[in-house]
Amino acid sequence: MSAKLVLYFTASEHALYRWAGGALELERRFAADDGGLEDFRAHLKGRKGSLAYVLADLAGEDFHEDQIPYLRGGDRQAVVQRRLAQRYRDTRLAAALSLGYASGERRTERLLLASFTNTQQFTVWLDALAESGARLSGVYSVPLLAPALAARLGVRAGRVFVVTADSAGLRQCYVEDGRLRFARLERTGDMAPEALAAFVRAETLRLLQFLSTLRALPREGPPVQVLVIAPAAQRAAYEQTLVSDARLVFRTVDLEEAARKTGVKRLARDAAGEQLFLHLAIKHPPREQFARLEDRRSFFLWKLQRAVVTAGAAGFAACALVAAAGWIDLFGLRGQISSQRSAAQLATQNYQRITASFPVTQTTTDNLKATVVEFGKVAAQSAAPEPALVYLSRVVEKFPQMEIEAVAWRVGKAGERVGAGAPAAPAAPAAPAAKPAESAAPAGDLLQMLEVSGRVNAIKRSDYRAITEEVRRFEKALGSDPAWRVLGRQLPFDVTSEGTLSGDIGTGEGAEAPRFTILVGRSLR
Repeated sequence: MSAKLVLYFTASEHALYRWAGGALELERRFAADDGGLEDFRAHLKGRKGSLAYVLADLAGEDFHEDQIPYLRGGDRQAVVQRRLAQRYRDTRLAAALSLGYASGERRTERLLLASFTNTQQFTVWLDALAESGARLSGVYSVPLLAPALAARLGVRAGRVFVVTADSAGLRQCYVEDGRLRFARLERTGDMAPEALAAFVRAETLRLLQFLSTLRALPREGPPVQVLVIAPAAQRAAYEQTLVSDARLVFRTVDLEEAARKTGVKRLARDAAGEQLFLHLAIKHPPREQFARLEDRRSFFLWKLQRAVVTAGAAGFAACALVAAAGWIDLFGLRGQISSQRSAAQLATQNYQRITASFPVTQTTTDNLKATVVEFGKVAAQSAAPEPALVYLSRVVEKFPQMEIEAVAWRVGKAGERVGAGAPAAPAAPAAPAAKPAESAAPAGDLLQMLEVSGRVNAIKRSDYRAITEEVRRFEKALGSDPAWRVLGRQLPFDVTSEGTLSGDIGTGEGAEAPRFTILVGRSLR
């Protein structure tokens, strides 16, 4: 894993820290002159590939609020770069922070343009980092990290002053709704805690008046919250001096508590409030920073390389999982193949044992197999009387007045009469011959046929039309199933206009009811 270096850049000296075990360790301090620069170059030898972060804590910072039209993508970037070039002579270290959108007739975006008054003091040190092969992650300033610190201390909205006592001096940052608006740095030197607390109060009042003059703060409004971060030993002196009033509400937070909320595991002995900003620059760097894309090219290539390696590792892990699942399935298939082979061998042995007990025949085994197959086909196409009788019983249940005398079932061709084996029913006197039905099957079609004979009861014997109509209803019910067709019928009376009325209707109630016969069939296919 690449080592992480943080260069804390001040006007008097520069400190190089190393990130190790989730904490900062001071490696060396360098003077802010040519000799310190040469020592810095020598110290970076052998550090190729390290990740470098630069945190500037300088008094010479410029902040200017501007507005641009509502744009997106490349058009916005071009307009922002043009505004930076108009504001600053050297744009190598310049940034544009978005402050949101202003509502009105034309929607515009508010920008805070920020840079350093003297960028030459940075360039030689950035060139030394590039010469050593270190990858520059970004150039940040303490004010850029102030909104992140205020959020971790519980202030995410509203107006707040973040005041810290750093090695470079007293740093004051004005944050509004989580966005930086202004910052300033005042040198303090060696002051007693009481004097430093009084200095904090005086400088905070000056900053409040200055921002009110610039109309960045309303003259009549709610009091502004002031977060003052001080060492734990000096907290009592700060709280005694920093008394809240109608314009400022002071809240003192000791450095150890702020470090815990920020995520700092261990505080360095030789650093002050800048430790919080150094930690945030490494763990939670903001999107906005001052370095150009050209200076950070090696860092972007490194991130792209890591993304490719991570994607490759994830793909390799996925392939390994798929391969492992395939091997598990293969082992399972091998076990199934082995069991199937054992079962096949056992079945072969049983077949040989059974065939050995067969009697000697005059034909081959293949002929026997073919015979069995054909017998199965014939048996599958053969009909049984049970389904036909079940169908007849369902129809008869709907006609309780029908008295069934005889039922004959057989398999044959249409037009053949029922065989002698079927029970014969006594013929009605002078009954007409059975006539073929209109839906009879074509000659030569193999059918299973059902011949039903019976009489109609519960109807007056002399009402021949009612008897004939009931027989026709019964015939229609037998042919209601599309699989069954009426092949022929013999009605009790001939009521057509072609002949004369014939049949014996009896002379009294005791005479027998007229007899009818209906023949239905169903194909075996």
